[in-house]
Amino acid sequence: MGRGWRGRAANAAPTAVLLWTIGYGGLRVYWAAGNAPEFPPLGTDLFPVAGWGSVALVGAAAPLAVALRRATRWRWPLAGAAWAVSAALVTLCPLLLLDVVAVLVPGLGLAVDPAGIVGRLGCLTGGLLLAVATDGYRRRVRGDRPLLGGPLTGTPGWAYAAAYLAAAGCLVRLGAQAAVGMADVPFAAGPAVLVFEVGFLLAGLLLPLALVHDWGRVFPGWVPLLAGRRVPRWLPLGPGLGLGLLLVVYFGIGTGQLAVETATGSWDPGDGRYPLWFFWVSMPAYLLWGLGLTVASLGYWRRTRTAGA
Repeated sequence: MGRGWRGRAANAAPTAVLLWTIGYGGLRVYWAAGNAPEFPPLGTDLFPVAGWGSVALVGAAAPLAVALRRATRWRWPLAGAAWAVSAALVTLCPLLLLDVVAVLVPGLGLAVDPAGIVGRLGCLTGGLLLAVATDGYRRRVRGDRPLLGGPLTGTPGWAYAAAYLAAAGCLVRLGAQAAVGMADVPFAAGPAVLVFEVGFLLAGLLLPLALVHDWGRVFPGWVPLLAGRRVPRWLPLGPGLGLGLLLVVYFGIGTGQLAVETATGSWDPGDGRYPLWFFWVSMPAYLLWGLGLTVASLGYWRRTRTAGA
């Protein structure tokens, strides 16, 4: 098992999953029994599965946590089931992306629903805890080998490729926006939208490149007061992993839903302002952005980790 806080977290994770199942599972049972809030604007906190389906998924985490704790030999079915439930729990939280935007940039007209945020954060927490427990089981019975590999002495080519693919996804999305006549929106719709667009560019262009270039680890000379100082590890890594994961979940599910609706002819054009092609360009571009940002963040993780971590 790993040393330091990672080893302690892995040891405590199965117990944490059990406690989470009792607390959060009780809340989901209460909501599924007809006591759920309205969850504006979509009427649900989790997607695409809520209600008793989410209760069953939360409940499945408990026996898996017990099995992970007690197992002394490596069993692929156990690890596979635990990883699958962990991934499913995380996948039920795509609307967290909208929550983050609504909280960070008020004034965009996005609803801030405290109950919905609690439901989604609770589900995400359980998925991550189960992932930590599963990786702890792997390290305990197969040896103390980091899941993502050891430290790197330089930024690998795959991380560079991922970062530039993320930036390309952002630029493709901006190109689609300009093609449908939305290029002047930030200046016409008020300061909140302008702030959003500036953040959009920073997250889509500056952030992925910072994850693979030296100035993402040491502040460059043009940064006042901080030039030459080491960049705090989690300053780019936290937003990179967090935003990357949220983009992958939200637009991965959205692209799948768009494919089904296109194939079945059930796609709803809404007010008709945006044609179908716009969504087929924009949503995969967002997904590429998220995937690239996540992979580049994993490269940064390994590049900045210490030996034995």
